[in-house]
Amino acid sequence: MSYLEYNVQSVPTGPRKILYANWALVLLLTAVAGVGFLMLTSVAGGDMERWAEPQMKRFILGLVVMMIVGMVPLWFWRSMSGIAYLGSIGLLVLVELIGEVGMGAQRWLDLGFMRLQPSEVMKISLVMMLAAYYDWLPISKVSRIQWVIPPVILTLLPTALVLRQPDLGTSILLIAGGGIVMFIAGVSWWYFIAVILAGAALVYTVFASRGTDWQLLKDYQFRRIDTFLDPSTDPLGAGYHITQSKIALGSGGWSGKGFMQGTQSRLNFLPEKHTDFIFTTLAEEFGFIGGLSLLTLYGLIILFCVVSAAQNKDRFGALLTLGIAATLFLFFAVNMSMVMGLAPVVGVPLPLVSYGGSAMLVLMGAFGLVQSAHIHRPRSR
Repeated sequence: MSYLEYNVQSVPTGPRKILYANWALVLLLTAVAGVGFLMLTSVAGGDMERWAEPQMKRFILGLVVMMIVGMVPLWFWRSMSGIAYLGSIGLLVLVELIGEVGMGAQRWLDLGFMRLQPSEVMKISLVMMLAAYYDWLPISKVSRIQWVIPPVILTLLPTALVLRQPDLGTSILLIAGGGIVMFIAGVSWWYFIAVILAGAALVYTVFASRGTDWQLLKDYQFRRIDTFLDPSTDPLGAGYHITQSKIALGSGGWSGKGFMQGTQSRLNFLPEKHTDFIFTTLAEEFGFIGGLSLLTLYGLIILFCVVSAAQNKDRFGALLTLGIAATLFLFFAVNMSMVMGLAPVVGVPLPLVSYGGSAMLVLMGAFGLVQSAHIHRPRSR
């Protein structure tokens, strides 16, 4: 917006800001987190102290972080976008050097009081950086090739670092998230068509590299793809996760078996039941109705973000809000597709429901940015 436009608009200041917060969004986030608390209690056999109680504490801290971030003027976050991006790149490099190894991957930094997964921070930092870039760039230049290359590099650099950990799921989310922001910003369709064709060629190259000296994916990642295509080829090995997940999903029926009555999770047939596969437990215990209810809550969060962005005359705020909404969508869409056998198992948690510290706090911080954009959007006097 121009200086003149800002003169005829106003934004809330001081304590009045709290009145302009998107409280419907806060309630929806709390409702989704509540589903997570319930399911974490269930998979722990009724023991809240094991997973649910720590998750509750993180969510309360996350709410505080969200409101603090939301009270900070949007211009500050715009000016911090470059620093956040470079800082996230630095953290990813640090993971390469001193990161902790777990389950065959080097993804975490031990901060003493918690383990931080920098790739989670990178998802939001990338959205901030691209939103700031397209806010600075005149709309007439958005689709010119020399101005399309920088955001592509900004997206591919962290993707390459995350892929080395290795973390295929997060790498896919970074590329998809960056692409969505570029699309929303108005980049020409032709670039995306070219990317789709290049992606098809890349998929062919990846499969052609299998078993060669220049193999592009790890062996376990190829096994995940094989399992996705035909889980029955190794039902007790690589196909075990998805086979048990489908059994649990199917056994839930329309209304489920009831709280803490899911046999697959209660008898420990279901792996990673408190993280990646927690949606399967929900579907087994509360059936199709329970799964659809959670999906509806996610959909309403995205709807509120889209409405907020549509009402925002600040380009950075609108792009930031839509980018974070897209990130949330990618999270739950990939996770649900994964546990239903519609996508390969890539280790993507279910947002605000799966057990996890850094993912929870980063996502709540991201919605703090959405609140900042909502609270500080220009309004008519």
